[in-house]
Amino acid sequence: MVALVLDVWLGVIDRYHFHWQLPWPETLARYLMIWAAMLAVSSGIARREHIGLTTVIDRLPFGLRRTLLMISDVLALALFAYLLWFGIGFATGGANKQAMIFGVSMAPFYAAIPVSAAVCCVQLILVILRDKGRQGEPATVEMPK
Repeated sequence: MVALVLDVWLGVIDRYHFHWQLPWPETLARYLMIWAAMLAVSSGIARREHIGLTTVIDRLPFGLRRTLLMISDVLALALFAYLLWFGIGFATGGANKQAMIFGVSMAPFYAAIPVSAAVCCVQLILVILRDKGRQGEPATVEMPK
């Protein structure tokens, strides 16, 4: 995010103050934005913050909620494992393509897909181990004897 902000600032300063007419800040900002958005997905996974899913699940009884959360975790893990597997091929295929403005391989830019998918897989495994589908259940308080 720091690189994205600095790049956008450079583009704005260039456009309105220095008039260097740099061709690359806008393109670099686009790729940095993709990286930031893709990596932000794992943060949402760690906190279980999915608007559509939590709206429905929070209204269900705890037994059904636990089952649906476990099923959705396993399905999401399968989805991100699929993205990881095919994203690796996508990123390695980008090694043969060059960004016209930068003159470098597109592989680092395309790598946002498999890298973020791998991080999401790790986050999902950690969430499954942490919650075991018990998100939102009332805490059971043991009374002292």
